[in-house]
Amino acid sequence: MDNSKSIQREAIFKLSYGLFVLTAKEGEADNGCIINTAIQIAESPTRISIAVNKANHTHDMVLRTGAFNISVLAENAGFGVFERFGFHSGRDTDKFADCGYDDRAANGIRYVPAGTNAVLCAAVAQSVDCGTHTLFIAEVTEAFVLSKERSATYQYYFNNIKPKPQSPPPVKDKKKGFVCKICGYVYEGETLPDDFVCPVCKHGAGDFEPLS
Repeated sequence: MDNSKSIQREAIFKLSYGLFVLTAKEGEADNGCIINTAIQIAESPTRISIAVNKANHTHDMVLRTGAFNISVLAENAGFGVFERFGFHSGRDTDKFADCGYDDRAANGIRYVPAGTNAVLCAAVAQSVDCGTHTLFIAEVTEAFVLSKERSATYQYYFNNIKPKPQSPPPVKDKKKGFVCKICGYVYEGETLPDDFVCPVCKHGAGDFEPLS
């Protein structure tokens, strides 16, 4: 089968980078998860390989159906894309629910236009059990570019997309003083004079205790 007319070489080139949304469809259900291993391994026919963790539900869908899409994430991908698809795909979670990503490729599988720069559709030719992962070798049936935006790398994700941890608020200086056990009046200071008398209840220093 000559599918060269439906494959844009620039889309294949974008696999040189490193974060992708893998999507698959089984029956009426679409699912997806983020992977970081997708490379071209042959040019004619165009073949790629991907490694997918077996813990992902999308892995099972690819294994059963033999078809998938790869959406190459771009530098303009918002953190919401990473939150939605994550690095795991659950069986009870619809990753596409209310997300507005309605586009489907020629193979009928949805892809992720928000924050992606290229999409590749593939049909599995061989699968290799690699312990915790399965290596899928697949023939590309369609590849198209969505934008000229640069592909995101892991380093770019950590430096520019993933929210930075919030620094804890600075600890304010603890107020020094003494509080009256009778009426609650607060005397501010390092030490309480022995002859101090509460201006409210007129009790002496013996009825004060340090602020906790």
